Amino acid sequence: MNADTLFQPLLLSVQLAAITTIVLMIIATPIAWWLAQTSSRWKTLVQTTVALPIVLPPTVMGFYLLIVLGPGGAIGSWWVELTGNALTFSFAGLVVASCLYSLPFAVQPLVVGFESLGQRNLEAAWTLGASKIDAFFSVALPLSVRGYLSAVVLSFAHTLGEFGVVLMVGGNIPGETRVISIAIYDQVESLNYQAAHQLSALLLVVAFIALFSMFFVNRKWRTQ
Repeated sequence: MNADTLFQPLLLSVQLAAITTIVLMIIATPIAWWLAQTSSRWKTLVQTTVALPIVLPPTVMGFYLLIVLGPGGAIGSWWVELTGNALTFSFAGLVVASCLYSLPFAVQPLVVGFESLGQRNLEAAWTLGASKIDAFFSVALPLSVRGYLSAVVLSFAHTLGEFGVVLMVGGNIPGETRVISIAIYDQVESLNYQAAHQLSALLLVVAFIALFSMFFVNRKWRTQ
């Protein structure tokens, strides 16, 4: 198996995971903050909706995303009018699908981090004249670094391992949507177990390093 065939799907997966993680941190932060602070009757409904991708079969979610993001779908038709290109079977479509599928892995660690702050630090900032936004950026955000680290690593690692959703929405286009999980499936389907082993081992090493780094840094902070 040549280097291009081996590393191109991995690089595409890393690119997808990196973009997805950045977008998720932006989206997940206000959702997690609201969930950690609110006592609204809508909280349970939002929690359930956010956590749904954890228990929903990837093919089910991928099927509905294929409909919504397709050229005739609510979002897909708007995207075609805006860009002239279909959102499905494209890298942009993979990013949208990955963000929705990995959302709970970003939101839940942030909720735990925000809930662990308590109200005392925030109330102290408010009594000193800080607005709620100022208190969030000056107090809550710095004290939630460990939650963000967990959210980043879990979102990144989960996106790396996606298969069902990305296959349904993105298909298998070399250099554009063929991420490493799909490349492994292709090799297994072709009975090329050696190539499948090389790709699987590569993904295993990357995922292990990501998780090991998270646990190592968390342990260092806990002992300081």
